[in-house]
Amino acid sequence: MSGAASPVDDLALLVEAAREAGGIARSFWRRQPRVWEKEAGAGPVTEADLAVNDALHARLTAGRPDYGWLSEESPDDSARLTAPRCFILDPIDGTRAFVDGQEGFSHALAVVEAGRVIAGVVYLPVSDRLYAATADGPATLDGRVIGPAAQSGEPGLDGARLDGATVLTARTNLDPVHWRGGQVPALQRVFRPSLAWRLCLVAEGRFDAALSLRPAWEWDIAAGALIAARAGCAVTDQAGRPMAFNRPVPRVPGLLVAPPALHRAVLARLAPMGEPR
Repeated sequence: MSGAASPVDDLALLVEAAREAGGIARSFWRRQPRVWEKEAGAGPVTEADLAVNDALHARLTAGRPDYGWLSEESPDDSARLTAPRCFILDPIDGTRAFVDGQEGFSHALAVVEAGRVIAGVVYLPVSDRLYAATADGPATLDGRVIGPAAQSGEPGLDGARLDGATVLTARTNLDPVHWRGGQVPALQRVFRPSLAWRLCLVAEGRFDAALSLRPAWEWDIAAGALIAARAGCAVTDQAGRPMAFNRPVPRVPGLLVAPPALHRAVLARLAPMGEPR
């Protein structure tokens, strides 16, 4: 892209927008915002989600009018597929937590070019914690470079090391049907409401892995996927395939994020997609 903004410039714009969004979200948080259910069982949405979405759209498209737009809270526009770059974002990731007055919701903002995330920010406005990365820079938390948990036995991680690993995942993902031979590793399951934040928690080494065995929307994972990858994690769908973003149907078939050796160990134990289990 001749004359295009650099990923660093795009990241700076995302950081400014995320912090502005945080102020809006905090103005609604724990103040009983209006809540309603989306159609087709797509979950709750609040007036805060829409206010944040409107502010982000105004701020980001003013700065980059030629970029496409993909947001959980906006109607999809196929023009994004031919735009040189595209914003992909979730105004509030973890809306249920937001409604319940919990702190674990985030703003997840990314810029994608040719299917690849080139800048990403995940911001937790209550704790004022900001994760960020560009495609050719380090992953950071509040400006400090981060990396995943050290993995002993890197050349050949065995099942014993997999047992006891702390994995951010839903309880349903530990059903024996998802694991080879019905044998579920002795993982230590933990959970956080924002999927974007889960990827960042693995990136900074607070937990060992993140796993989802259901389709994930691109707006939930684009920013966090870049941050985890730049931290040194392996980031794939649940079958171990690389992710691509800004696709016509913006969903990824599950995800697995972990340091490389642990990623291989988990993938080796999962039942292959599409096979009888």
